[in-house]
Amino acid sequence: MQGPPLPPGKLEGPQAPAEENKPPAEQTLEEQHLTIEPESDAEHAECTAALKALGVVFKDAPRIDDGNGCGIDKPIIVSEALPGISLKPEATIRCPAALALARWMKESVIPAASAALPEQGRLTTVNQASAYICRLRNSAETGKISEHARGNAIDIASFHFEKGEDVAIRSRREDPTLTGAFQRTVSAAGCLYFTTVLDPESDAAHETHFHLDVIERKGAYRYCH
Repeated sequence: MQGPPLPPGKLEGPQAPAEENKPPAEQTLEEQHLTIEPESDAEHAECTAALKALGVVFKDAPRIDDGNGCGIDKPIIVSEALPGISLKPEATIRCPAALALARWMKESVIPAASAALPEQGRLTTVNQASAYICRLRNSAETGKISEHARGNAIDIASFHFEKGEDVAIRSRREDPTLTGAFQRTVSAAGCLYFTTVLDPESDAAHETHFHLDVIERKGAYRYCH
């Protein structure tokens, strides 16, 4: 025997939570039910060996779990991006991000600085604006999780040399100086090492830094702007 008809708009059976009906762009971090991705012991050991071979100064740190998918399974804290080049403040990130940073610095940033800014002397410090932090992209209230929240990203604000003023990252698309050429060169070269490069020309959220990350995408796709 059938029961009484259901009121209009009501469906039989259990109802899905409201957040499951929202598109990802409208979900908060808590609503996305994300987890921390485990890292292979062997791959981590191989990566840290490569860092040591390059002379990167770092130390291992305890596993980070800040809830809602924020955290790093095998974090490291980097204090020198390369020998004699401080990373300030020191950065908590995953090893692959640190390795990409070191290779970019050694193979692209230092040679470009030597060619464009020889009067500045040796590069001594890389000033970073953000490494690991639990948040969504661009600190929004809803949307995709930031790669910073997974230890895959670092933001570079400026380079400090032995002599002269710091080279701050800012809009330099029309800058005709060698400083402008240096910034455009290292920004373009970043895509050889990182899978995402956002510079001051990309959008308002990146007007004062490079965003560099090592997110893995299908087909090894890279996004550089």
